[in-house]
Amino acid sequence: MPTFTTTNPRTGDAIEEFTLMSDAEAEAALARVADGYRAWSRRPIEERAAYLTRVAELHRERRDELARTMAAEMGKPVAQAAGEIELSASIFDYYAKEGASLLADEELEVPGGRAIVRTSPTGPVLGIMPWNFPLYQVARFVAPNLILGNTILLKHARACTRTSILIESILRDADVPDGVYENLIISGGQTGALIADPRLHGVSLTGSEEAGRTVAAQAGQHLKKCVLELGGSDPFIVLPDADLEEALTFAENGRFGNAGQSCTSSKRMIIHADIWDEFLDSFVARAKAWTVGDPLDEATKLGPMASVSGRQEIVEQVDDALSKGATLHLGGAVPDRPGAYYPATVISGVTPDMRAYAEELFGPVAVLYRVESVEEALKLANDSRFGLSSAVFTQDADVAADVADRLEVGMVGLNMLVRSQANLPFGGVKASGIGRELGSLGLNEFANKKLLRIA
Repeated sequence: MPTFTTTNPRTGDAIEEFTLMSDAEAEAALARVADGYRAWSRRPIEERAAYLTRVAELHRERRDELARTMAAEMGKPVAQAAGEIELSASIFDYYAKEGASLLADEELEVPGGRAIVRTSPTGPVLGIMPWNFPLYQVARFVAPNLILGNTILLKHARACTRTSILIESILRDADVPDGVYENLIISGGQTGALIADPRLHGVSLTGSEEAGRTVAAQAGQHLKKCVLELGGSDPFIVLPDADLEEALTFAENGRFGNAGQSCTSSKRMIIHADIWDEFLDSFVARAKAWTVGDPLDEATKLGPMASVSGRQEIVEQVDDALSKGATLHLGGAVPDRPGAYYPATVISGVTPDMRAYAEELFGPVAVLYRVESVEEALKLANDSRFGLSSAVFTQDADVAADVADRLEVGMVGLNMLVRSQANLPFGGVKASGIGRELGSLGLNEFANKKLLRIA
């Protein structure tokens, strides 16, 4: 059978070799969750909730092992991994505690009888997960579907195969019944075969635009519901009356956390001319403190990127911008050390003919734009095929509300960044995806909203 090897981005050394499942093994996993769905969907919600509570507890109990595995597989600093683990646990806790109320019948007023909308499960669903948040991305797909009564097939990114095995072990040790959750180590072709199978009822992907188009086409061909969370190039607008210290703190953390490898990183900083010089100087000074280091060191804020290939993409995007006239304020050179490290980098003067203008920069590179007005800021912010998240910094509540309404995005933070929280819907528009995750909206994506009309 075909094999692949995971690589430590800190050292470039091989970690572990894995064997892809055979077609028969993948089909058997689907058969198990299809059979398991019958019993799982009929369990009282209180029982399903108890399993989720135990899954949350085990995330916390195994924090050190999970954090070190993420650091080894994709370079996440252990201090940031601790926050991701707690967020993941909180998502399981939320659906365990709130599931019953979220799934309660909705009664509608009708003449001559009653009408009820009942939220029911649909069947086995497939999650295709990325490497940048190996636990959180899984939790926000798995927790709502398990409390709803769906069963799960989970295909994780190859880079995070050991993490995916640890997640499966957590569910097993929480005594989640057989046939409820199956971890898959399979190829893209095998994934397509599963989407085509009539026993599968939906697919959720977090990943690239290219992967999203492929999965959407496969799901559409077979009339399957799909949820897509794709790329982002989030605008970060700072107006003259903003609290600059507050904006700068959010800017540096929003851009360089997780080595800039987040769909909702603050990738395009749009700064009003009145505060341009002060913001630029202060931001560069703060960015200098984001020195690269060992992700296993608790003091490290900027670990390696997840792969050398990902770093090469960033190198090419930055070099393209600089060759066409952009200004480099900090960074921009690959460090002379092993691994997939890239420094905190700040550029300005990016124009539409440069790759950095239209493409997602999935690494620790901040692009700063100078604008003369709110209208110019909005025009630049919306001049993107992406529409995931955004941030606006101003002390004028009326201006903030107006800008928020006019931004073509799924999420807006006013004087803050939008951070994931279990009860808040997450998702975007345009090329950033389809559908929502988390909160009540995420729970309903793969639900049957069944109408009961009673005479």
